[in-house]
Amino acid sequence: MTDLVGAISGPFPSASTPSGVAWSPRARLHLLEATITVLRRVAFHEASYDLVATTAGIPVLEVKSVFPTWESLLIATLDLWHGRRTSPLLPVAERHGAAAFLRALVQSNIEDPALMRVLSATVNISATPGHPMAPHLQEAWVHFHVQVMRQLGTDIEVGRESDTMNPARGAEQLIALYEGLQLQSMVRPGMNLLDAFDRAVTRMRDGWARTYTPPVWDLDIT
Repeated sequence: MTDLVGAISGPFPSASTPSGVAWSPRARLHLLEATITVLRRVAFHEASYDLVATTAGIPVLEVKSVFPTWESLLIATLDLWHGRRTSPLLPVAERHGAAAFLRALVQSNIEDPALMRVLSATVNISATPGHPMAPHLQEAWVHFHVQVMRQLGTDIEVGRESDTMNPARGAEQLIALYEGLQLQSMVRPGMNLLDAFDRAVTRMRDGWARTYTPPVWDLDIT
């Protein structure tokens, strides 16, 4: 997702409340912080303008004057929240590779699971044709795949990963483990997510080090 951390401190288009009071970047940030607080406290489908307004201590009409649609508020919030979580971890990718970067994300999600719950809740939205949030969310997932794919390409160049691994396919597999195990951990209380990730990635990277053999399914189902 687009990182809005830097953008928050930069210029924003001027937005005014019904009373004519201009909203500063700091005031907009206050609304996004309030939305993050709400999404940490309640399920995604229970969040609302009213809860955000109450948390921010601002009338609902003023919240809507800054973010006229609920979708626009959610997108700005997810961009900020995701950027804050991901940006500090990018050096891990540069120093230790894509697999270590995804592992750092897993650890971050264990420490603060609310964001992953929200992102998982948006999967259905992103796959819904015509939904106003779908294009932005799909772009975010595509960007994530490209980011991991490019890092795997670098990993091959510097010798962290074997050149028998195709970066595009490797990114699909690595992200599948990351997202799939995260989802399991949400519905299986007590699951050791980090241990499960480490085991699965170790097995997968062992496979990457071998020449790919096309699958042959010998299934007699007649």
